Amino acid sequence: MRADRLGLMGAAGKGGSGDRIEICCSGRLEDIQTIINAVKPVIIMIDSAQTLHTDEAGLVPGTVNQMKYCSYELISWVKEHDAALFLVAHVTKDGIISGPKSLEHMVDTVLYFDGATSAANDGDCRFLRATKNRFGSVDEIGIFTMGEKGLSMVEDPSLLFLVRREGELPPGVATAAVLEGSRTLLVEIQALTVPAKSSMSRVFSDRIDSARVSRVAATLEKHLNLRLSDHDLYINVAGGIRITEVGVELALAAALYSARTGLPLPANTAIAGELSLAGEVRPVRRLPGRIKTAASLGFDHFLGPQADGGGKSGAAAAGTTPDLKTAIKKLFVQ
Repeated sequence: MRADRLGLMGAAGKGGSGDRIEICCSGRLEDIQTIINAVKPVIIMIDSAQTLHTDEAGLVPGTVNQMKYCSYELISWVKEHDAALFLVAHVTKDGIISGPKSLEHMVDTVLYFDGATSAANDGDCRFLRATKNRFGSVDEIGIFTMGEKGLSMVEDPSLLFLVRREGELPPGVATAAVLEGSRTLLVEIQALTVPAKSSMSRVFSDRIDSARVSRVAATLEKHLNLRLSDHDLYINVAGGIRITEVGVELALAAALYSARTGLPLPANTAIAGELSLAGEVRPVRRLPGRIKTAASLGFDHFLGPQADGGGKSGAAAAGTTPDLKTAIKKLFVQ
């Protein structure tokens, strides 16, 4: 039924790419070995590794010993027959289930495929990340959308993470130019500050590391005398993508300053830069590429550290700033 819905079987079940797919509905290792020895596949996909079992590793399926023993046998087979093996495993959001984590040292590549729950993309956006790769980089990210015909690649991912508005931006909103692998994404950083409901302020941020948010807030309080220690801080990234790149810190600081003071940032302005504890704006990688991407998406101004070889690139006016105090003056003092 799924193959028909995705159009894999072709007319009357003939001539489609689905005719080259064999399905085995069994988790018993001996049954799988019998089939792969007869078919000699070039790609094997096991869904999921927790369902594999064999009498050689005990009577209870799903245990760590069962998973490791069965996976090792299949890995040995594909190495001998020059094939590829995909082991699908399920973990919690924190990856705390011991079974799948114990398989990571046995494989060449570990991929995490998860979805965004943000209402901006109706939960149809999927992110593919590598946390281990023996034969390549782990910096790249794949972005897909789920539709009637299955997954389709997003050609321009920045459109997923930007909210197009008419007129002035609301306070607490900043656009950051960040790197995900070799591509530049423009994402909207949203900040909200409210008086703390208890004697201790808290940080609520699941898309940007809360420790980074606390450090940026402390830098703002130290160098701009902006009191944030008695406020709860709420940080969100539109589109639901998780940001780990240091270039988001200057935009995060601008969003926090805007939220705390109630002053909106100027429209059509993209920001990138790393903040030091001394309040300096440090250089970031591939700054000309960030400026060029911002210009192509209609951003007239760009604020960041000094780029190598000049202050302008593409159509966006690239403003430079040596420190946080100067950056805030350029953004909020008209």
